[in-house]
Amino acid sequence: MKILLTGKNGQVGFELQRALAPLGEVVAVDMEDCDLGNPEAIRALVRSVKPQIIVNPAAYTAVDKAEADQATAYAVNATAPGIFGEEAAKLQALVVHYSTDYVFDGTKPEPYTEDDEPNPQSVYGKSKRLGEEALQASGADHLIFRTSWVFGAHGGNFAKTMLKLAGERESLNVVADQWGAPTSAPLIADVTAQILAQYKKRQEREGFPFGIYNLVAAGETNWCEYAKAVIASANAAGKVLKLGPDDIHPITTAEYPVPASRPANSRLNTSKLKSRFGINLPDWQEGLEHVLRRIL
Repeated sequence: MKILLTGKNGQVGFELQRALAPLGEVVAVDMEDCDLGNPEAIRALVRSVKPQIIVNPAAYTAVDKAEADQATAYAVNATAPGIFGEEAAKLQALVVHYSTDYVFDGTKPEPYTEDDEPNPQSVYGKSKRLGEEALQASGADHLIFRTSWVFGAHGGNFAKTMLKLAGERESLNVVADQWGAPTSAPLIADVTAQILAQYKKRQEREGFPFGIYNLVAAGETNWCEYAKAVIASANAAGKVLKLGPDDIHPITTAEYPVPASRPANSRLNTSKLKSRFGINLPDWQEGLEHVLRRIL
Protein backbone atom coordinates (compact mmCIF):
# COMPACT_ATOMS: atom_id res chain seq x y z
CA MET A 1 0.00 0.00 0.00
CA LYS A 2 1.30 3.46 -0.94
CA ILE A 3 0.37 6.40 1.28
CA LEU A 4 0.82 10.05 0.31
CA LEU A 5 1.34 12.19 3.42
CA THR A 6 1.30 16.00 3.39
CA GLY A 7 2.66 18.36 6.03
CA LYS A 8 5.45 16.02 7.06
CA ASN A 9 7.11 18.68 9.23
CA GLY A 10 3.96 19.79 11.02
CA GLN A 11 2.98 18.59 14.48
CA VAL A 12 0.63 15.84 13.28
CA GLY A 13 2.44 15.09 10.03
CA PHE A 14 5.70 14.48 11.86
CA GLU A 15 4.03 11.86 14.08
CA LEU A 16 2.14 10.32 11.16
CA GLN A 17 5.41 9.45 9.43
CA ARG A 18 6.14 7.13 12.35
CA ALA A 19 2.61 5.79 12.86
CA LEU A 20 1.85 5.05 9.21
CA ALA A 21 5.16 3.36 8.38
CA PRO A 22 4.00 -0.18 9.28
CA LEU A 23 1.05 0.10 6.85
CA GLY A 24 3.07 0.53 3.67
CA GLU A 25 5.28 2.90 1.71
CA VAL A 26 4.85 6.46 2.97
CA VAL A 27 5.64 9.25 0.50
CA ALA A 28 5.89 12.30 2.78
CA VAL A 29 5.93 15.86 1.43
CA ASP A 30 5.87 19.39 2.79
CA MET A 31 5.20 22.84 1.34
CA GLU A 32 8.69 22.89 -0.19
CA ASP A 33 7.75 19.78 -2.18
CA CYS A 34 4.21 20.83 -3.12
CA ASP A 35 2.51 24.20 -2.70
CA LEU A 36 -0.98 23.34 -1.44
CA GLY A 37 -2.13 26.76 -2.55
CA ASN A 38 -1.56 25.62 -6.15
CA PRO A 39 -4.24 23.19 -7.41
CA GLU A 40 -2.18 22.09 -10.40
CA ALA A 41 0.78 21.24 -8.17
CA ILE A 42 -1.53 19.08 -6.05
CA ARG A 43 -2.89 17.28 -9.11
CA ALA A 44 0.61 16.66 -10.45
CA LEU A 45 1.76 15.27 -7.11
CA VAL A 46 -1.13 12.82 -6.76
CA ARG A 47 -0.84 11.67 -10.38
CA SER A 48 2.88 11.09 -9.91
CA VAL A 49 2.63 9.15 -6.63
CA LYS A 50 -0.60 7.23 -7.45
CA PRO A 51 -1.36 6.47 -3.78
CA GLN A 52 -4.04 4.18 -2.38
CA ILE A 53 -4.43 6.54 0.60
CA ILE A 54 -3.89 10.30 0.87
CA VAL A 55 -3.40 11.61 4.41
CA ASN A 56 -3.64 15.39 4.61
CA PRO A 57 -2.79 17.00 7.96
CA ALA A 58 -1.28 20.05 6.22
CA ALA A 59 -3.20 23.25 6.87
CA TYR A 60 -2.95 27.00 7.28
CA THR A 61 -3.18 27.11 11.08
CA ALA A 62 -2.19 30.71 11.93
CA VAL A 63 -5.64 31.57 13.25
CA ASP A 64 -5.15 35.30 13.80
CA LYS A 65 -2.96 35.84 10.74
CA ALA A 66 -5.67 34.22 8.58
CA GLU A 67 -7.98 37.16 9.25
CA ALA A 68 -5.72 39.32 7.06
CA ASP A 69 -4.25 36.57 4.84
CA GLN A 70 -7.57 35.18 3.67
CA ALA A 71 -6.53 34.18 0.16
CA THR A 72 -3.83 31.81 1.40
CA ALA A 73 -5.99 30.38 4.17
CA TYR A 74 -8.84 29.58 1.77
CA ALA A 75 -6.50 28.16 -0.88
CA VAL A 76 -4.83 25.72 1.55
CA ASN A 77 -7.74 24.94 3.88
CA ALA A 78 -10.76 25.15 1.59
CA THR A 79 -9.66 24.44 -1.99
CA ALA A 80 -6.84 21.91 -1.53
CA PRO A 81 -8.92 19.20 0.22
CA GLY A 82 -11.36 19.22 -2.69
CA ILE A 83 -8.54 18.86 -5.20
CA PHE A 84 -7.12 15.92 -3.27
CA GLY A 85 -10.60 14.42 -3.28
CA GLU A 86 -11.09 14.84 -7.02
CA GLU A 87 -7.77 13.19 -7.80
CA ALA A 88 -8.35 10.44 -5.24
CA ALA A 89 -11.73 9.64 -6.76
CA LYS A 90 -10.04 8.94 -10.11
CA LEU A 91 -7.68 6.50 -8.38
CA GLN A 92 -10.36 5.03 -6.10
CA ALA A 93 -8.13 6.14 -3.23
CA LEU A 94 -9.10 7.11 0.30
CA VAL A 95 -8.53 10.64 1.62
CA VAL A 96 -7.90 11.19 5.33
CA HIS A 97 -8.27 14.85 6.27
CA TYR A 98 -8.10 16.78 9.55
CA SER A 99 -10.46 19.53 10.63
CA THR A 100 -11.11 21.53 13.76
CA ASP A 101 -13.40 22.56 16.60
CA TYR A 102 -13.36 26.04 15.01
CA VAL A 103 -16.08 24.92 12.58
CA PHE A 104 -18.45 25.51 15.52
CA ASP A 105 -19.35 28.82 17.18
CA GLY A 106 -18.76 27.47 20.69
CA THR A 107 -22.14 28.51 22.13
CA LYS A 108 -23.53 25.01 22.76
CA PRO A 109 -23.53 24.04 26.47
CA GLU A 110 -22.69 20.38 25.76
CA PRO A 111 -19.86 18.80 23.75
CA TYR A 112 -20.44 19.03 20.01
CA THR A 113 -21.37 15.93 18.01
CA GLU A 114 -20.68 15.31 14.34
CA ASP A 115 -24.36 16.05 13.59
CA ASP A 116 -24.36 19.55 15.09
CA GLU A 117 -24.66 22.37 12.57
CA PRO A 118 -21.31 24.12 11.95
CA ASN A 119 -21.23 27.87 12.40
CA PRO A 120 -17.59 29.04 12.15
CA GLN A 121 -16.81 32.53 13.40
CA SER A 122 -13.29 33.10 12.02
CA VAL A 123 -11.60 32.95 8.63
CA TYR A 124 -9.70 29.89 9.83
CA GLY A 125 -12.90 28.14 10.90
CA LYS A 126 -14.76 29.10 7.75
CA SER A 127 -11.93 27.92 5.51
CA LYS A 128 -11.70 24.58 7.34
CA ARG A 129 -15.46 24.05 7.04
CA LEU A 130 -15.33 24.76 3.30
CA GLY A 131 -12.51 22.21 3.04
CA GLU A 132 -14.72 19.59 4.68
CA GLU A 133 -17.51 20.35 2.22
CA ALA A 134 -15.19 20.30 -0.79
CA LEU A 135 -13.85 16.87 0.15
CA GLN A 136 -17.36 15.55 0.81
CA ALA A 137 -18.48 16.78 -2.62
CA SER A 138 -15.46 15.35 -4.46
CA GLY A 139 -16.80 11.82 -4.74
CA ALA A 140 -13.79 10.29 -2.96
CA ASP A 141 -14.00 7.91 -0.03
CA HIS A 142 -12.96 10.02 2.92
CA LEU A 143 -12.40 10.21 6.66
CA ILE A 144 -12.46 13.66 8.26
CA PHE A 145 -11.16 13.88 11.81
CA ARG A 146 -12.11 16.99 13.76
CA THR A 147 -9.65 17.66 16.57
CA SER A 148 -8.73 20.48 18.94
CA TRP A 149 -5.95 22.12 20.95
CA VAL A 150 -3.24 20.04 19.27
CA PHE A 151 0.22 19.83 20.82
CA GLY A 152 3.34 17.74 20.24
CA ALA A 153 7.07 17.54 20.80
CA HIS A 154 7.67 18.71 17.23
CA GLY A 155 6.55 22.16 16.10
CA GLY A 156 5.08 25.13 17.94
CA ASN A 157 2.12 24.92 20.31
CA PHE A 158 0.57 26.29 23.50
CA ALA A 159 2.46 23.98 25.86
CA LYS A 160 5.83 25.00 24.42
CA THR A 161 4.84 28.67 24.56
CA MET A 162 3.95 28.35 28.26
CA LEU A 163 7.30 26.72 29.01
CA LYS A 164 9.13 29.50 27.19
CA LEU A 165 7.20 32.28 28.95
CA ALA A 166 7.59 30.57 32.33
CA GLY A 167 11.35 30.78 31.85
CA GLU A 168 11.14 34.51 31.19
CA ARG A 169 8.37 35.91 33.42
CA GLU A 170 7.35 35.75 37.06
CA SER A 171 3.58 35.71 36.39
CA LEU A 172 1.20 34.98 33.53
CA ASN A 173 -2.44 35.76 32.76
CA VAL A 174 -4.19 33.03 30.78
CA VAL A 175 -7.76 32.79 29.46
CA ALA A 176 -9.97 30.61 31.64
CA ASP A 177 -13.39 30.78 29.95
CA GLN A 178 -12.61 28.66 26.86
CA TRP A 179 -12.98 24.89 27.36
CA GLY A 180 -11.67 21.95 25.39
CA ALA A 181 -9.44 18.88 25.40
CA PRO A 182 -5.72 19.30 24.67
CA THR A 183 -4.99 16.53 22.17
CA SER A 184 -1.52 15.21 21.47
CA ALA A 185 -0.20 14.77 17.95
CA PRO A 186 0.99 11.22 18.78
CA LEU A 187 -2.58 10.27 19.80
CA ILE A 188 -4.01 11.68 16.56
CA ALA A 189 -1.39 9.82 14.52
CA ASP A 190 -1.84 6.53 16.36
CA VAL A 191 -5.65 6.61 16.10
CA THR A 192 -5.35 7.37 12.39
CA ALA A 193 -3.03 4.38 11.92
CA GLN A 194 -5.36 2.10 13.91
CA ILE A 195 -8.32 3.05 11.74
CA LEU A 196 -6.35 2.74 8.50
CA ALA A 197 -5.22 -0.72 9.59
CA GLN A 198 -8.90 -1.66 9.87
CA TYR A 199 -9.51 -0.14 6.43
CA LYS A 200 -6.61 -2.12 4.96
CA LYS A 201 -8.02 -5.40 6.30
CA ARG A 202 -11.42 -4.86 4.74
CA GLN A 203 -11.76 -6.65 1.41
CA GLU A 204 -14.82 -4.62 0.44
CA ARG A 205 -14.90 -0.87 0.97
CA GLU A 206 -18.69 -0.87 0.78
CA GLY A 207 -19.93 -0.74 4.33
CA PHE A 208 -16.77 0.83 5.75
CA PRO A 209 -17.85 3.73 7.98
CA PHE A 210 -16.43 6.68 6.08
CA GLY A 211 -17.38 10.22 7.12
CA ILE A 212 -16.68 12.84 9.78
CA TYR A 213 -15.47 11.90 13.26
CA ASN A 214 -14.47 13.86 16.34
CA LEU A 215 -10.99 12.85 17.49
CA VAL A 216 -9.86 14.43 20.75
CA ALA A 217 -8.42 13.20 24.02
CA ALA A 218 -10.75 12.39 26.91
CA GLY A 219 -11.45 14.92 29.64
CA GLU A 220 -11.68 18.69 29.50
CA THR A 221 -9.97 21.79 30.84
CA ASN A 222 -9.53 25.49 30.14
CA TRP A 223 -6.44 27.26 28.88
CA CYS A 224 -5.47 28.55 32.33
CA GLU A 225 -5.69 25.14 34.01
CA TYR A 226 -3.89 23.61 31.02
CA ALA A 227 -1.05 26.10 31.47
CA LYS A 228 -0.84 25.26 35.18
CA ALA A 229 -0.66 21.54 34.35
CA VAL A 230 2.22 22.17 31.93
CA ILE A 231 4.21 24.12 34.51
CA ALA A 232 3.46 21.62 37.31
CA SER A 233 4.74 18.77 35.13
CA ALA A 234 7.86 20.73 34.20
CA ASN A 235 8.54 21.52 37.86
CA ALA A 236 8.10 17.85 38.79
CA ALA A 237 10.62 16.94 36.11
CA GLY A 238 13.18 19.30 37.63
CA LYS A 239 12.85 22.09 35.05
CA VAL A 240 13.96 25.42 36.55
CA LEU A 241 11.42 28.14 35.74
CA LYS A 242 10.77 31.66 37.01
CA LEU A 243 7.18 30.89 37.94
CA GLY A 244 5.06 28.08 39.33
CA PRO A 245 1.43 27.06 38.75
CA ASP A 246 0.20 29.53 41.40
CA ASP A 247 1.73 32.39 39.43
CA ILE A 248 -0.62 31.76 36.51
CA HIS A 249 -3.80 33.80 36.85
CA PRO A 250 -7.18 33.38 35.11
CA ILE A 251 -8.59 36.08 32.84
CA THR A 252 -11.58 36.27 30.51
CA THR A 253 -11.54 36.16 26.72
CA ALA A 254 -12.63 39.80 26.72
CA GLU A 255 -9.50 40.72 28.67
CA TYR A 256 -7.25 39.18 25.98
CA PRO A 257 -8.44 40.56 22.63
CA VAL A 258 -7.15 38.88 19.47
CA PRO A 259 -8.08 39.33 15.79
CA ALA A 260 -9.91 35.99 15.39
CA SER A 261 -12.87 34.80 17.43
CA ARG A 262 -12.33 31.60 19.44
CA PRO A 263 -15.07 29.14 20.47
CA ALA A 264 -15.84 29.29 24.19
CA ASN A 265 -16.80 25.63 24.01
CA SER A 266 -14.38 23.47 22.00
CA ARG A 267 -15.46 20.20 23.62
CA LEU A 268 -16.15 17.43 21.08
CA ASN A 269 -18.17 14.25 21.72
CA THR A 270 -16.13 11.22 20.58
CA SER A 271 -18.77 8.49 21.08
CA LYS A 272 -19.14 7.92 17.35
CA LEU A 273 -15.45 7.25 16.73
CA LYS A 274 -15.08 5.02 19.79
CA SER A 275 -18.12 2.90 18.94
CA ARG A 276 -17.49 2.58 15.18
CA PHE A 277 -13.81 1.67 15.44
CA GLY A 278 -13.40 0.28 18.97
CA ILE A 279 -10.88 2.99 19.80
CA ASN A 280 -9.92 4.05 23.34
CA LEU A 281 -9.07 7.72 23.84
CA PRO A 282 -6.97 8.34 26.98
CA ASP A 283 -7.24 11.46 29.11
CA TRP A 284 -5.52 14.58 27.81
CA GLN A 285 -3.20 14.63 30.84
CA GLU A 286 -1.68 11.29 29.82
CA GLY A 287 -0.79 12.71 26.42
CA LEU A 288 0.61 15.85 28.00
CA GLU A 289 2.91 13.88 30.32
CA HIS A 290 4.15 11.77 27.40
CA VAL A 291 4.91 14.78 25.19
CA LEU A 292 6.45 16.86 27.97
CA ARG A 293 8.89 14.05 28.76
CA ARG A 294 10.09 14.31 25.18
CA ILE A 295 10.23 18.11 25.19
CA LEU A 296 12.03 18.35 28.53
